Parts: sequence; C-alpha cells; structure tokens
Amino acid sequence: MTTTELRGTAIEPREIKQEGDSGLRITWADERVCNYTAAALRRVCPCAQCVNEWSGQRTLKPETISSELTIADLSIVGRYALNFRWSDGHETGIYSFKYLRELCEQQ
Repeated sequence: MTTTELRGTAIEPREIKQEGDSGLRITWADERVCNYTAAALRRVCPCAQCVNEWSGQRTLKPETISSELTIADLSIVGRYALNFRWSDGHETGIYSFKYLRELCEQQ
C-alpha cells in the first residue's frame, strides 16, 4: 500500500500498545500491525525543534539519539495523533496517525 492509498479508516488505529520501555505496536483498522522502537521514533520527531519549520530540513542529528532511549509517557492527542515524552526529556513532537502509518510503510 502506498502513502497515496492511505486514507480514511486505514490510518485509524484499532489498538495502540506500549511494549516494554522502548517499544510501540499499533494495529490499524485495516489489520496492518506496525512495530516501532522509541529511538527510531525519536530520530524522526516532526516538531519544530527537530525540523526547521521553514525549510523542512531536519535539524536533529539522528546519531545523537541513543538506542537506549525509552518512552517515559505516551498520550493520545485528540483523535489524530500521539505525543511522547522521551527519557531524554523531549516531549514536543506530535506524531499524527497518518505520519506513523507512513513511517511503518517505509520499513
């Protein structure tokens, strides 16, 4: 499935489950199961501190994020996104369900 085909219920999570300190599993409405690691998600944080909002250029250097990073807290933002508080203290990224699904499709 390409990102252009991702719309409607396909990008609605049916289950969001934190697995241990550094894993996340999302089961989508279309039965696709996606597994993410905390470090991989933190490295692609979409917030304005990590991505230049004018150019879209990533300012966060992925190699600066430890593979030992953990999810300190996880919350749902409205009906469209997740917000993480990472063990490195960062917590400003809002990961839309569409963005999370696109990340999964790139794996």
